[in-house]
Amino acid sequence: MWRYLAGGGAALLLIAAGIVLFNGPARSVSPLAAVPPRVGHSVDDEEAMPDTIPEAGAKTREEKRFNRYDKDRNGIIARDEFLAQRRKAYAKLDTNHDGQLSFDEWAVKATEKFAAADKDKSGSMTAAEFATTAPKRRAKPKPDCPTVAASRDEES
Repeated sequence: MWRYLAGGGAALLLIAAGIVLFNGPARSVSPLAAVPPRVGHSVDDEEAMPDTIPEAGAKTREEKRFNRYDKDRNGIIARDEFLAQRRKAYAKLDTNHDGQLSFDEWAVKATEKFAAADKDKSGSMTAAEFATTAPKRRAKPKPDCPTVAASRDEES
């Protein structure tokens, strides 16, 4: 009988300790402190780390896009500068260079894709042939950052 009382008391002590630890003051952890040191570097190398995080470059994405269009670098995009890329694309599609874009010239990529997928040259595609026309998706590179759960596991 005394074993049951001792077990019950121990369980109550564990529950009380858990409540105290759970409700204790939270400590704030800097996101930079959660990053493990690089391989081959000791924790003493932290003195060599900069105090501030480097900032991004001065030019924003929109400024870079503006500069791509502003060919004469006068700070203004003229109509001809804005349409220059469209004219190049149009010239590539206008294969007979008559200044007019027919439907076949406009749909040349789709026509070539259909011809490549139609292996038996029947003028129509089977389900297997159609499956080859699916766009190829590029895998997005995964960032090399520790997850929140992984950094919490390292703390304990």
